[in-house]
Amino acid sequence: MKKIGYTFLFLLLIAALTGMADLFGFSGEEGVTNGPYGTWLSIVPPLVAIGFALATREVLLSLYAGVWIGALFISGYNPISGSVESLDILILALLDADHMAIIVFSLLLGGMVGVMSRGGGTKGVVDALGALARDRFKGQLFSWFSAFFIFFDDYANTLIRGNALRPMTDRLRISREKLAYIVDSTAAPLAVSAVITTWIGFEITQIQGAMSSLAAQTADPALAAQLEAGAENAFMIFLHSIPYLFYPLLALAFVLMVIVMRRDFGPMLKAERRAFSGGGVLRPGSMPAADTSLESLQPDDDIPRRWYNAAIPVVTVILVALFGLYITGVEGLAPGERSITNIIGGADPFAALLWASFTGTAVAIGLVVFQRVLSVTEALQAMVGGMQSMLMAVIILVLAWGLGGVTQEIGTGTFLASLLQDTLPLMLLPGLVFVIAAATAFSTGTSWGTMAILFPVVIPLAVAMGAGVGFAGGEHYAILLGSVSSVMAGAVFGDHCSPISDTTVLSSMSSACDLMDHVNTQLPYALVVAVVALFVGELPAAFDWIHPVWGILLGLVILYGILRYWGEDPEAVPKSNADSGQSGSAEQTSSL
Repeated sequence: MKKIGYTFLFLLLIAALTGMADLFGFSGEEGVTNGPYGTWLSIVPPLVAIGFALATREVLLSLYAGVWIGALFISGYNPISGSVESLDILILALLDADHMAIIVFSLLLGGMVGVMSRGGGTKGVVDALGALARDRFKGQLFSWFSAFFIFFDDYANTLIRGNALRPMTDRLRISREKLAYIVDSTAAPLAVSAVITTWIGFEITQIQGAMSSLAAQTADPALAAQLEAGAENAFMIFLHSIPYLFYPLLALAFVLMVIVMRRDFGPMLKAERRAFSGGGVLRPGSMPAADTSLESLQPDDDIPRRWYNAAIPVVTVILVALFGLYITGVEGLAPGERSITNIIGGADPFAALLWASFTGTAVAIGLVVFQRVLSVTEALQAMVGGMQSMLMAVIILVLAWGLGGVTQEIGTGTFLASLLQDTLPLMLLPGLVFVIAAATAFSTGTSWGTMAILFPVVIPLAVAMGAGVGFAGGEHYAILLGSVSSVMAGAVFGDHCSPISDTTVLSSMSSACDLMDHVNTQLPYALVVAVVALFVGELPAAFDWIHPVWGILLGLVILYGILRYWGEDPEAVPKSNADSGQSGSAEQTSSL
């Protein structure tokens, strides 16, 4: 009944929005093409999708609702035309080459995992890791450290680790929500702050493009020279901005602190207590983004559990991905330009990941067939079963991309970026940029899209307000660095919080966790880190009250205090139960 009520309210909201749009004259005889573009109406589709998803947990319906409302705006508020337009939007999302590459990569990786599982390799890895990760603490610690083995790309990091670690964390009774959090909060933060990743080329290009464009437009020769020097040294600006990446760096550290201190709070604490007490690694009634319970993925009792039948394909994926990044990155570079940073920055990550997943799947099939663990037919059936387990996640991805296309079409990012145009004190700029970037990424579901929207706005604004470029004169260079880093940090933070983000979906998919359960449990942690990053990092560093390194250290101390005084050990007996004489959790602790 509650969901029916939400649906009814949702329909009323659509009617009200349509009426307001007509009232404000956004619809015309030929239909609306850009009426709501860049206005407050542009934030309605993502807000409805996100709010509806949080309220009902019906992810598919919520995402399509956002797409449909956006299509309604685009089509001139005609419900029939809007419905047709929504389908066109989803088709366009599928036709995007990069999106299709991610889908094929995900399906192939799912097929590889299916073969590994059906051939007993996954069980063998679980048994082998049992000697290293004998308890929940070691299992979570190993999951955190594994991020640094696949640091070069957030997609590969998320998909490979989630699928590889899930059997081990399930055995140790670590909730799927916790696994998804560890995977998600160590992927993008690492990719955005490390020097050798697939993000580096995009980030440097954005900085360089904004500097060059502004240099061409300014009439001041001295300022133009500074901006040209900044464009030529875009990589150095990025390097200098790394200490100002307060949210990504603190987010990485906070995951480790949660694990080492063995403390959780909020919905995550509830999920961990449920898993530890034997209530299941998944919430009862949840709908995992990937279904790992398919019978076609389960090994027969007589199949040998050989760990290398899973380890070799995974290592193959990593090595081929690195090789693919090198091959695609070195193309077009002169011998003297072939530094590691230039190669990785200029690489095509989507092509590399496709080669890697295809090769990994072929190796997985070859291993089990060569050893006569499975026949060719059985191996192919297992591969198809693994692909089927990814179907729900692929649908969610397409809908999320469709909603992202809608937000671009109606100018959601443009509207949010326009909020920066108002006059404000220079020292508040990095903090405000962080908030706007977070709101943009949360609403659009894309960190790269957020950076592409905001860099051309933020850098000229910072320079116009008095931030110096730093290489050829100019004061307040720290403001420019803080503004640049705030775009990247805010984009990652908003991406972490958004249920329509592709990396959030992929984390849920690889961890086989319910998407909204992942969002609800990760959101409090991300918000805590973001608030600390803003008030002890972004603002003090901009006012030059504290060096960014000291800001990070102070942030760590505050986060430690928050966990120390508000966090609880999920394996300990809750205080309410201890007071009432219940000792079920204590008995389970001793049994482990």
